[in-house]
Formats: sequence, C-alpha cells, structure tokens
Amino acid sequence: MKKTLFKSYSYEFDKNEKKIITTFCKQAIQQLQDDSKFFSDINSFNSIMEKVNSGVEPVKLTKDEAKRLSIQLRENMKHIQNEIKKSWFIKRWLYKSVYNQYNSLIANHFSD
Repeated sequence: MKKTLFKSYSYEFDKNEKKIITTFCKQAIQQLQDDSKFFSDINSFNSIMEKVNSGVEPVKLTKDEAKRLSIQLRENMKHIQNEIKKSWFIKRWLYKSVYNQYNSLIANHFSD
C-alpha cells in the first residue's frame, strides 16, 4: 500500500459542521485561556475559528491546526462516551446527538 507524500488540509465543511467547529473552538478557548502553557493551543483554535467563519471555501488549515482539532475532537468524544455510560435517559439522549455529530465530523474529514 502506498503512503501519500503530501496530505491536503483543505476541507469543505457544510453549515452544520462549521457551527459545530466554531462552538467547539469557543469552548476550548474558554477552558484554556486561564493557563499560560496552552498559549499555542489558544492561538490555533482562534485561527481555526477565523478561517471557518471567513466564508472562504474550501477552508485551508495548517497541519498543526488540523492535528490539534482532530485530537481534541477525539478526546472530547471519549469524554462524551464516558458521560453517556454514566448518565440517565434525558442526559444520555442529549449527549448521544453531540456524540453522533462529532463522530460524523471525524469520519468525514479527519479520519487518518
């Protein structure tokens, strides 16, 4: 099996995926802004938000931005999966829809 030399980091997100990504980036920035050791992460998420909200298609991310977004989405999916296991019916129903949205976003754009 051949390994590609160069990977394209250009993504075409639909309206719902853009909304999910901007909401996720805002939450990540809010959680990380108090700690100075996450300065590069905050800059990456700000850059991702600007690129997604700019309206330019396709959205061109750098390798670092794509990797950080992919890793954080996967970690958030693991956390949501653990919360689904511990929660009751209504909370589980809400978490399940968020989990499915993240899962489809990763499957469509960030699968390696």
